[in-house]
Amino acid sequence: MMRGPGVAALLERRLIAAAQAAGTGIAITESRATEWHSATFSGMRHEIMAEAPPCPRLDRWLAELAEADLPVAGHLVADIAVAAIERDAARTRFRLEALTVANG
Repeated sequence: MMRGPGVAALLERRLIAAAQAAGTGIAITESRATEWHSATFSGMRHEIMAEAPPCPRLDRWLAELAEADLPVAGHLVADIAVAAIERDAARTRFRLEALTVANG
């Protein structure tokens, strides 16, 4: 029986905190997670839609996200990528795809 928030909620919280630490704020607008398994690992595939006001710090954070250290309790963020970005004068909307693997 799992206690506390699941890995999807933990990843969302970590992304929000990482963006804040980089000097920008993001809002998660939608999130989906599905179970994933290989011969030796199990985890979750995540698709996260988010948005933020446009600014250079957001652009830098998105550009560096694939290399970011994103600790999530009990899991390893094995891969994360910016899959799409849409921009207008008021908002930058983006879709992230991630793979988390249970490390326990």
